[in-house]
Amino acid sequence: MSGLEHGMFVLVTDSEKALLLQNVTDAQNPNLEVRRKEEQDNPSDQAQSANRPGRMQDTGVGQRSALDDTDWHELAKERFADDIAELLYARAHKGKLGPIVLVASPQVLGNLRDKLHQEVQALVKAEIPKTLTNHPLDEIEKIVKEELQS
Repeated sequence: MSGLEHGMFVLVTDSEKALLLQNVTDAQNPNLEVRRKEEQDNPSDQAQSANRPGRMQDTGVGQRSALDDTDWHELAKERFADDIAELLYARAHKGKLGPIVLVASPQVLGNLRDKLHQEVQALVKAEIPKTLTNHPLDEIEKIVKEELQS
């Protein structure tokens, strides 16, 4: 890949936050501008659980076993990849998404890759397995430029 070309999109995401950026200059001196920001309100699992995990009778006299409760926090993280994939598909289908670079942790990249529509998959030019959601824009520009040139 020759770098972050003019008009190219960059999706920087983790399992709770996503930035859709677009390069408004050239590959030599990229300038990413925010096109969309998505954030998930995902409180801790404890805050989302209605009650404590249940218990059930075992085969022995007076024995009981604990049952695992649903981890709502993790479930919401997994659903966020679905939401991002839908957002990218909607933009691509309307012609509002061009070549794109995906930037996320390896686990999130894997989840997202599985959920992307073929129309979006065809636009993916590179993947960068790094978590950059809490970095300032100028750092993201620098890191993405370096990764694409190596």
